Amino acid sequence: MFKNSFSRFRIVSFLEGLSYLILVFIAMPIKYIGGNPIPVKIAGMGHGVLFILFCIFLFEALKKCNWDKAIAVKYFIYSLIPFGFLAIDKSLKTQPQDS
Repeated sequence: MFKNSFSRFRIVSFLEGLSYLILVFIAMPIKYIGGNPIPVKIAGMGHGVLFILFCIFLFEALKKCNWDKAIAVKYFIYSLIPFGFLAIDKSLKTQPQDS
């Protein structure tokens, strides 16, 4: 599962994307419609940790898989867009992997 930098990046990318969706589409409405800020604090902290891991593993995969820097920039921009993690996952199927 976490055997190389490529698989680590792919898993963390997916988890970070899901946490972003939970934050935006579940926790934020609960805060602003329901008046309860606790879910945003919890989901926001989890998403923040996963986003930092995403950046670390993106840099690691960039180096170990010999990706072009433009690919890394594209993945970073996709990570800022809701549902962008699905585009990352689709694109990763065509990228070279490390051993």
